[in-house]
Amino acid sequence: MEKTSEITRFGKIILLIGIVLIASNLRAPITSVGPVVPQIQAALHLSNTLTGLITTIPLLAFALLSPIAPKLAEKWSIETILWAAIWAIGLGLFIRTSSNAVLLFSGTALIGCGIAFGNVLVPPFIKRWFPGKIGLVTGIYSVAMNITASLASGFSIAIGNWTGRGWKGSIGVWLVFAVISILFWIPQLLRNGGKTPHGNSVTHPQKDRSMLKSRLAWCITIFMGLQSLLFYCSVAWLPVVLQEWGMASERSGWVLSFIQFTQLPIMFVGPILIGRLKDHTPLLWFIGGTLVLSVILIIGWRTQFIIPAVILFGLGTGLAFSLVMMWFVLRTETTRDAARISGMAQSLGYALSAMGPPLFGALHDLTGNWEIPFCLLFAASIVLYITGMKVAKPGLING
Repeated sequence: MEKTSEITRFGKIILLIGIVLIASNLRAPITSVGPVVPQIQAALHLSNTLTGLITTIPLLAFALLSPIAPKLAEKWSIETILWAAIWAIGLGLFIRTSSNAVLLFSGTALIGCGIAFGNVLVPPFIKRWFPGKIGLVTGIYSVAMNITASLASGFSIAIGNWTGRGWKGSIGVWLVFAVISILFWIPQLLRNGGKTPHGNSVTHPQKDRSMLKSRLAWCITIFMGLQSLLFYCSVAWLPVVLQEWGMASERSGWVLSFIQFTQLPIMFVGPILIGRLKDHTPLLWFIGGTLVLSVILIIGWRTQFIIPAVILFGLGTGLAFSLVMMWFVLRTETTRDAARISGMAQSLGYALSAMGPPLFGALHDLTGNWEIPFCLLFAASIVLYITGMKVAKPGLING
């Protein structure tokens, strides 16, 4: 059994608020970009393939840095690393609001670095401090992340107009959340002085389990990558596609936000349900069915049934994300193992998903239509279902 330091009810509430603030920085800097992609392309003269890199660069950062996060958590407290991560996100948000393609991509890379550490370390942080309420707290974390992601895409055009700075205002305004998070997180650093508290470390005197030799770990990793690929392809390209199909730019941003708003209830209820179910097979049927039907509606009818299509897509991707986050803690015994599978799955998984947005754009450049790129999402949905079924039954990762 792992030990956790004594902490008051008020302390737990402060920790929960801290988790919510961290979550507010982990998606909005990315989802705010999609609706203003045409403006960025026009201003910086970017091709569709290069534009796809705006979403792909953070995913590459996730892939490269995710394995490092668990190792750093053995030397410093998770609180310290998360605080540094928010600094990186804030600095990146500031840098990328420049009329320069190099600074745009550099700032985006810095944002990706910060988000990478947040992605990996929040699940084990929840497992450590809220062991009896993992499903509930994971649900709150997911919903907070998704609310800000929804607002970022839905209000992106309007924020640009309101600030008078166009796309720069749309993607730069989220610096406010980073600053608030940085200030709020300071008491957490003072509580332990930046050191990993005794009994709360992700380090344990046990033999390392080889995640790379575990079939279950690989299935979780592939599932993580594919659900991410589906989400980030939609974030990067759906508004662009809808605008080319005749939809107004501001409305296209709100259509994208429908995905995130639809995810809200399922991301809250999902982790609680997942924690109570021993067999997750029915959830995989639901995920596979909603995603496949969603893509078919878009390919076959374009904007005619776009609202039902994105609602189905949001339900499927929302439950898929909740499922893989819960697998990090339900398929492991210790906080250390949870951090290590989180690191592996998010590293290799995001490497897989990073290929999605540029490949989606490249397929359009090659074929001249948008239906073929959506076939990529159809195939990913099928493989997601097949891979997930191998993790659905109860079991622990072993090496």
